[in-house]
Amino acid sequence: MKGRVKDAARTAVGPVADALAALGVTPNHLTIAGLVLAVFAGVAVAFGEFPLAGIILVVSSLCDMLDGAVARRTHQESVFGAHLDSSADRLAEALFFAGLLVYYHTGDPSTFYLLLAFFAVVGSFLVSYTRARAEGLGLSGAVGIMERPERLVLLILACFLGPVAMKVALWILTPLVFFTSWQRLRHVLAQTRP
Repeated sequence: MKGRVKDAARTAVGPVADALAALGVTPNHLTIAGLVLAVFAGVAVAFGEFPLAGIILVVSSLCDMLDGAVARRTHQESVFGAHLDSSADRLAEALFFAGLLVYYHTGDPSTFYLLLAFFAVVGSFLVSYTRARAEGLGLSGAVGIMERPERLVLLILACFLGPVAMKVALWILTPLVFFTSWQRLRHVLAQTRP
């Protein structure tokens, strides 16, 4: 199911990727643009501008989809580009959650939701790390129900629906990122059993 959705998304952004490549836009340009937009999304959510943060996140996510598409279509795929993309993804996610932490400290003060947002970003990083570490050991690690695309969709929907929806999203997201990490650990264990 996830594979079919990913293939459909790649097909949909193909013409846009071709147009950007024709204009001389490189994959790294798009990666950096997505990261800069994530800064603005974090600032918007810090000030409680949730719908604006949602719009910016959508555009930032499109940049993230397009950088890989442009790289594939122009044969500019590289080890450095892949590393830059992954690093930018982690930083972009951290910046959005940093905005949420500011919001729950000043905009809608709540120690509980501040901690929930903190554990959400810790769990999100753990999801990414467990995959990266598995692949670094020559194993498969791309499993789990709350990978980055699912996290982004949930956060974007919550932004558009407002502050109450964001609190609900954190209740959903936080346990599921740790569950996803556990799924990946089990997957690695299954591959390493004699």
